[in-house]
Amino acid sequence: MMLLDVLDSTVKKAKAQTANVLTLGNLCLGGFAIIVGMNGNLNLSLLLIFIAALADRFDGMAARKFNIESELGKQLDSMSDIISFGVAPALLIYQAVLSGFGAPGSFFTVFYIGCGAYRLARFNISESNGYFTGLPITAAGVLATLSYLMIPYIPAQIFLFIMLILSLLMISPFKLRKV
Repeated sequence: MMLLDVLDSTVKKAKAQTANVLTLGNLCLGGFAIIVGMNGNLNLSLLLIFIAALADRFDGMAARKFNIESELGKQLDSMSDIISFGVAPALLIYQAVLSGFGAPGSFFTVFYIGCGAYRLARFNISESNGYFTGLPITAAGVLATLSYLMIPYIPAQIFLFIMLILSLLMISPFKLRKV
């Protein structure tokens, strides 16, 4: 009987950490996306950001499924999201296109990251009401990352506009229903 109690306790502890492990996976993928991007492997950076988005999707699902949502998990998720969907996509686009614009390219890169951080902070102090206020940073990061695929097809100046629009959408007051 003692062995079953130990196993049951271990399974409960493992379930309780499932979402946090996925969240830390998201963070690690974003960190690696930044590192490989800085080393010039932008295609791998893009792939890692997309895998981070999957981990981000599954961490919330795991937290709800196992009923293990916590304040720690919420904060950890935001810290991971600023890396994977704020810094990593911004630096991907900066490395690929915006660096060629000098100071304006740097400004729009940092502005995007700042708006993402503001959006996450606002989310963390708001009540959950079934709506997002502003574009979630995960969506903005995925859209910025997807825009990388358009580099051969659109003028480079458009990327300044894309980063500005995504930045403003993240901090905007519009409501978006959670799905």
